[in-house]
Amino acid sequence: MTDLAAKAAAQSPNESIARAFVEARLQARALPGYPGTIPETMDDAYAVQDIALNLFPDAVVGWKVGLIAKPLHGPLGAERLAGPIFSRQLWTPAEDAVTPFPVFTGGFSAVEAEFIIRIGKDAPADVTDWTPESVMDLVGSVHVGLEFAGSPLATINDLGPTVVASDFGNNAGQILGPAIADWKDRTWASMTVEAFINGVPVGQGTAANVPGGPLASLAFLAGCVARRGQPLKAGQIVTTGATTGIHEVTAGDEAFVSFGELGDFRCVAVAARPHA
Repeated sequence: MTDLAAKAAAQSPNESIARAFVEARLQARALPGYPGTIPETMDDAYAVQDIALNLFPDAVVGWKVGLIAKPLHGPLGAERLAGPIFSRQLWTPAEDAVTPFPVFTGGFSAVEAEFIIRIGKDAPADVTDWTPESVMDLVGSVHVGLEFAGSPLATINDLGPTVVASDFGNNAGQILGPAIADWKDRTWASMTVEAFINGVPVGQGTAANVPGGPLASLAFLAGCVARRGQPLKAGQIVTTGATTGIHEVTAGDEAFVSFGELGDFRCVAVAARPHA
């Protein structure tokens, strides 16, 4: 047995999956299929994600939250899923700037308009059950922005939520926009957004499109990460869910997302390059 084969044999199945995704992301290359046995449960998926977090050479500065399709709520025991946001994949562009964002050639890439919560103080490590009401105490500010969904695996969404969660929640970056100064005095439905790809309108919505509102997403996440020994920390950002849909893009596509008086964003998809 070669040294490489011996090393591969010594890895656990979860480590092999995590390492395959991490290496593909770092090398900016697509994966031809899921690199192992698909996780059966969300706990199995987060076990892969946690290994990948330890392998990935960057700091977690926040988390994304995505929805799970209703027919799977019962079988999986979850309505949402989570994935990390890394420091070098967080952009805070100047007004009118065009943000280039990397997409995996041969993989999956999309743009999502999101409302984002910045955590105002550390969450207690021993609290794993939160409600939209109790989690208000953690909110520092609410912002507008975009999530860049992305994975080296083109079929990630087709293969289901456990696959999505196992590969960083299908996250590839985040734009953090300005804070909404009067968010407490507004309804979620009054915070509108519209998305365009290559000048064509592809979706519109409001913060109320997130089931239960953005605070319901935050309540889920606070419990999810606390149970994994990674409670929310002050300064972290939480992107709470797609409001206009998941808009697939490839290199060269241009996206424009307007939150009306709250801010506009322009970005262009570029082919991902290997990380140094």
